[in-house]
Amino acid sequence: MKRATALSLLSLATSVRGHGYMTGPKSRTRLGFEDGVDTCPECTILEPVSAWPELDVAPVGRSGVCGYNARVSVDYNFPGKAWGKEVVATYKAGDVIDVEWCVDNNGDHGGMFTYRICRDQALVDKFLDPSYTPTEAEKQAAEDCFEAGVLDCTDVSGQTCDYSPDCSSGSACWRNDWFTCKKFGEGSCKGVDGAAQGSCATTIAGGYTVTKKVKLPSDFSSEHTLLSFKWNSFQTGQIYLSCADIAITGGSGGSPTTTTTTTTSSSAPTSAPTSSTPCSAGTSVPVTFNEVAVPESNQVIKLVGSIPALGNWNPANAVELTRSGDTWSAKVDIKVGETFEFKFINVENGSQVWWERDPNRQFTVACGATTVNATWR
Repeated sequence: MKRATALSLLSLATSVRGHGYMTGPKSRTRLGFEDGVDTCPECTILEPVSAWPELDVAPVGRSGVCGYNARVSVDYNFPGKAWGKEVVATYKAGDVIDVEWCVDNNGDHGGMFTYRICRDQALVDKFLDPSYTPTEAEKQAAEDCFEAGVLDCTDVSGQTCDYSPDCSSGSACWRNDWFTCKKFGEGSCKGVDGAAQGSCATTIAGGYTVTKKVKLPSDFSSEHTLLSFKWNSFQTGQIYLSCADIAITGGSGGSPTTTTTTTTSSSAPTSAPTSSTPCSAGTSVPVTFNEVAVPESNQVIKLVGSIPALGNWNPANAVELTRSGDTWSAKVDIKVGETFEFKFINVENGSQVWWERDPNRQFTVACGATTVNATWR
């Protein structure tokens, strides 16, 4: 797999101050700021890291999915005095909701951003317990889970989902499930809304709102979960993370997410099963696997897993995917109720095999035609 080269800007990361956080729904970072615990909400930064063009390659470390502000030593990954103990917004499963973040005028580094949901309630619960601080391993596991639950820009009908003008076709950042800022230096992130300086609160140079819409999963509900925001800077080696405590009602209930850590590119949601026709356990239904990947011309993407239909982990028996643009697809008949693990592999010249990093992806087949969407990670 061709690996994109990150910008050589990490040396700049420590020379600038931070510059963005989620404001709507109210993130833990915003609540900390409003309570006076955090004197610079836009300073919750993960740095120095490789933030571009591979959007999900950097480990989150102590920043976790909710952010750590080293300037004031505040860790938002567990409930504090003013945040995390109750939900700030309740939505219905399948709702299209408004989401907003704030970029500071002094740190508009351009790039791409996303909102995510993790379906693994047991893992999310570790971030809801005021008596427990998640470990770095748990923070990374949660990040992997949220990476698999990107709320795709294209899921919202009528919403424009552009590719970044600072990225090029074939690069890992060439994806429109995430949202993009305008070209760096020509509007960047503050140009997304065209909002006035001071339209949201920052403490360095005044902020600009950046608003979009996302569609919540229609088949997932939780009395208390997290909506995670992630912004990867184009100009500097910085990533900004925030989370908001929300509830989702009316879905079919929580289910284990598909999570994995990877070698290249970035992640897209792995969709939960969707039902279209009645069926019973043991009935085979078509499962469509879609994988976004950009291999070399002598490489192909295949699918291998823990069941006979997916080759029993033998790459020689893997299912070859068919390419359409940057998306590779295959349809496999699998029995309803069957739970299995799988990975996508990159096969070069018919023999050299490159695997996605551990842990394995996991899936349970429901009734009806089902689609699994993912991105090489």
